[in-house]
Amino acid sequence: MKAKHRLILAVIVLGLLMTGPFVATSVLIWLDMKEAERAMLGQLLVSRLPVGVVMTLFGFVLGVGVLHKLFKQYVEGLLRMAETLRLMLGANRDFRVTLEGPPEVRKLAQAANDLAEQRDMLMDDVDAQIATAKASVEEEKNRLAALMSELAQAVVVCNLDGRILLYNNRARLQFKALSQGPTSVAGGALIGLGRSIFSILEKNQVEHAREVIRQRLAGGKAAISNFVTTARGGQLLRVQMVPVLAASAEDGEAAMSGYVLTVENITRNIEQEARRDQVLHALTEGSRSTIGNIRAAVANLIDYPDMEPEQRERFVKVVDDEAARMSRNLDETMGEFSDSMKTRWPLEDILGIDVIAAAQRRIDDKLKLPSKTEELDDTLWIKADSYALVFALVSLASKLQDHYEPRELRFRLSSAGKLAYLDLIWAGPAMSSETFYTWEMETMRIGSETSPLTLREVIDRHGGEIWYQREKAAHRAYFRFVLPVAVPEIEPDQDERTRGNGRPEYYDFDLFKFEDRSIDLDRKLSELTYTVFDTETTGLEPSNGDEIIQVGAARIVNNRLLRQETFNQIVDPERPLKPESIPIHGITEDMVRGQPNIDVVLPAFHEFCEDTVLIAHNAAFDMRFLQLKEERTGIRFTQPVLDTLLLSAVVHPNQESHKLDVILERLGITIDKRHNALEDALATGEVFLKLVRLLEDQGIVTVRQALEAAEKTYFARVKY
Repeated sequence: MKAKHRLILAVIVLGLLMTGPFVATSVLIWLDMKEAERAMLGQLLVSRLPVGVVMTLFGFVLGVGVLHKLFKQYVEGLLRMAETLRLMLGANRDFRVTLEGPPEVRKLAQAANDLAEQRDMLMDDVDAQIATAKASVEEEKNRLAALMSELAQAVVVCNLDGRILLYNNRARLQFKALSQGPTSVAGGALIGLGRSIFSILEKNQVEHAREVIRQRLAGGKAAISNFVTTARGGQLLRVQMVPVLAASAEDGEAAMSGYVLTVENITRNIEQEARRDQVLHALTEGSRSTIGNIRAAVANLIDYPDMEPEQRERFVKVVDDEAARMSRNLDETMGEFSDSMKTRWPLEDILGIDVIAAAQRRIDDKLKLPSKTEELDDTLWIKADSYALVFALVSLASKLQDHYEPRELRFRLSSAGKLAYLDLIWAGPAMSSETFYTWEMETMRIGSETSPLTLREVIDRHGGEIWYQREKAAHRAYFRFVLPVAVPEIEPDQDERTRGNGRPEYYDFDLFKFEDRSIDLDRKLSELTYTVFDTETTGLEPSNGDEIIQVGAARIVNNRLLRQETFNQIVDPERPLKPESIPIHGITEDMVRGQPNIDVVLPAFHEFCEDTVLIAHNAAFDMRFLQLKEERTGIRFTQPVLDTLLLSAVVHPNQESHKLDVILERLGITIDKRHNALEDALATGEVFLKLVRLLEDQGIVTVRQALEAAEKTYFARVKY
């Protein structure tokens, strides 16, 4: 029986106790009295009835008040204590029972807190022993993940169902660049833990590669398979597959528990090869007829040495004209395909400041010449042969030291469109153009160390240029290296580089055991994949024109909140923001201006959360905004939705508040800031993971059970 029902029953019993004996006694006396006595008693009761009724009601109200007070202190107080104890046992071991209520309840609360302290001491000891036992295994896992994260090649590890269980930073960046769908709006990627590799690679080709490996394993050969496939954006990918062999098996398909894929985007290489083929074709086909005419004219001149001068002049002119035509053809072809020819030497993407730092170290080590930097663009990536470029910089510094004896050198780095400017600056007398030309064409030398290349050859290798210029006002001169900027699709921004540092989070070896990730309402809460999301809006009235201005989301896979697999996008609401809402969410008019509108963002978010259960705090509010956009965008979110507000009310029905801030404090969760869609989504994800354990304590273990329990709470009646 619920607590409120017990209170109602107690009030009824109190009323019966107060009125029952009086009524029974009055009936017995009435039956024993004579008629005259009854008449006299009736008159007496009628005259005293108002006072009696008032006194009875007063006594009843006073009794109800005392009963309610005792009920609040003992019954509800003990129920809250029971919830707190379950909280300490499960979600937040640092939480303690508040010492409130009557002395007896306070003593019980103090005893519970003392037991919790003892329990924590025992758990700390057990945790320390477990941590020691797991340290070696965890170290190996982290070491492998760290090595994978820093590899220059894109690497993806999958289980036999094609579910991704590990990928490195290069794979994340590469598949992000490949994404031509709406996911790219928010910086999302096709890749993610628990997602299917078949959304990126053709399933039939992957299965064929597995069959090839199985046959090679059966034949005792090296287990490796290669294939070329097309990504959904049209790019060509070269893929190499090797198996992950189970320790308990030795042969055949049973030996494979998964496979490792190394992926290389060869689209640009193929395009370059095609352009080089065009160069060869243009040169051969364009020269064939010319060479034929020249050979015919020369043959006539040789065969007929005594021909007339006029006729001889005609044949000589044919040779001259055809040779000139061939020269023009060569010039035009090389002009048209010069970029393709320059890329024949492999260049790598490298930060410009890293090149400068390497040059400074060598100048200091080899020449003992001080160097400084000024006006550096530390986010600029260039395409370069870093060794040859550093050698060229140090070689120029050596020549400057020998001829002009500068006191120090300075480096400067800037960009202009697709070009990077790397300047080597010194103070000293002017240099003649003849001297600069000589330095440019000489083989490079640093002391006894020489290079077979000239400075001009290094510049041509980069498809760039080098200039010598003077800064007359500052009495300085500089060599400017004009270099190509790295292609944007593989240029990681500052945020990407930051997220690539430290221990990588994008791996989960336990996913080897998982086979099916479909949404089944009768599966355990701990076995499903979730997308936890939040929105920031212009106001609180979706039906009256308020719009979404930010969507933030993260995925939960295998009971882990994946902080690096997130969706975060500002949305242009196509209407002015309400001034009173700006201080709450911190999003201004300048921030939303130029951002994609909901027609673009909603399909991207739908793709991000596909085949997952949705989670939100006060989900009815966020889902109402999404539902109102169904007709406009054609996007419908049909998957199950769990609400942490309702689930909190399920596990803690006697707590006064279920606001997100209060729940965070109750469960011992801290976040950086609130009212940012992504941060709130991450906080909601942490809350959900702790609520799952508390729900299991109440026998709620499946999605269906969680939905049914949530629907019975009072807060489920709120509509927007």
